[in-house]
Amino acid sequence: MKQSLLITNGQVILPDRTLSPGEVLIEDGIIQFAGRQQNHRGLAAKRVLDALGGFVMPGLIDLHSDAIEKELEPRPGAFFSAEMAFGELEKKLAGTGITTMYHSFSFAGAEWGVRNDQIAAASIRKIVPMATQRWLIRNRIHLRFEITDTSGVEIVRSLVEDGMIDLLSFMDHTPGQGQYPTLEDYRRYMEKTYHLPFSHIQENIAAKERGRTMAPAHISLLSAAAKQAGIPLVSHDDDNPENLAGYRRHGVTIHEFPVNLATAEAARRLGGHVCVGAPNIVREASTGKGMCAAQAIAAGAANIICSDYYPPAMMQAVFKLSRELMPLAEAVRMASLEPARAIGQGLIGSLEAGRAGDAVVVSLRDGVPVVTNTVVGGLQVYRINYCDQARERGGRDGCRPPKQGSRQVLP
Repeated sequence: MKQSLLITNGQVILPDRTLSPGEVLIEDGIIQFAGRQQNHRGLAAKRVLDALGGFVMPGLIDLHSDAIEKELEPRPGAFFSAEMAFGELEKKLAGTGITTMYHSFSFAGAEWGVRNDQIAAASIRKIVPMATQRWLIRNRIHLRFEITDTSGVEIVRSLVEDGMIDLLSFMDHTPGQGQYPTLEDYRRYMEKTYHLPFSHIQENIAAKERGRTMAPAHISLLSAAAKQAGIPLVSHDDDNPENLAGYRRHGVTIHEFPVNLATAEAARRLGGHVCVGAPNIVREASTGKGMCAAQAIAAGAANIICSDYYPPAMMQAVFKLSRELMPLAEAVRMASLEPARAIGQGLIGSLEAGRAGDAVVVSLRDGVPVVTNTVVGGLQVYRINYCDQARERGGRDGCRPPKQGSRQVLP
């Protein structure tokens, strides 16, 4: 017996246009139809989801998010179990419209926190089995490797060879280039984020400088292992076209957070995918000295957005782009179909027949996009209802506040 879900009465966002009124039919987890309501023929679905005129779009695909690290260690030194952190984060992500998440773990040779290589590896080895046994969204692992981290090379290679990694990026946070153009930039970041004493920061900088001599060998070894395993490769914080071209010779095809417009444009000319941060779009600025993401998009120098460090920014960025730079279908594509293409995933990323049934229903509340329903593989995994004055006047159960002195029994 086929399991089926019909999402109807919505503004359906296809890769190149928006159809209204439209609907999407999903059977056994696969989209069978996505188009105008009057064009749909066939048997009625077992379950019907009324979009109530809202936007129906493909589930968002987030290639880079540090959210899992913040869930595991919300304050420096305050750790929570991987089981708890993963379960709680999944619920939050479903509510933001993200249906495929590449959880980002940094291997930076740190002596502290979740970015310690051993702690990060142990977290991945706990989360991967959980993500394949019972899940709300599609969970993947993005391993971020600091190229100066000599002690982490074998740990990373082991994870790659054991099938624990889905995306591998190379990053270099040595002061004097990239995200930290000066030593003072790096010191301020470490003091603010980890509350480390000056002497400890100096030791960390010295270790990075020592590791730079081995960085080319690290990149060669791990890129070869990743290609053998079929894992896409990413570069991080590129600050000049020459370094970017070097990464491409190792098989890198995705470039996240180029520091300047010239480097982003070079990546696109070379056929690469360029990923920028949704928080940068929403806030209209980088938190550091990076380029303005919206300017890069307007120049055609970026084609993917990710949440970076704040998952709710993904949906907000999509609608901000649609208001200011491009049609909504094009903005949605930057958070769905374009990342799917970049990682070679042909079954997710758009509302088209034959694709996985990952869909999100979004309404506008005071002009702000709000996810009301999330569907993954044809299964509704998230739903939210607001109590408002109109519903209260209509006497809807659960929305009328209890009278003074009375008891309220919730179903």
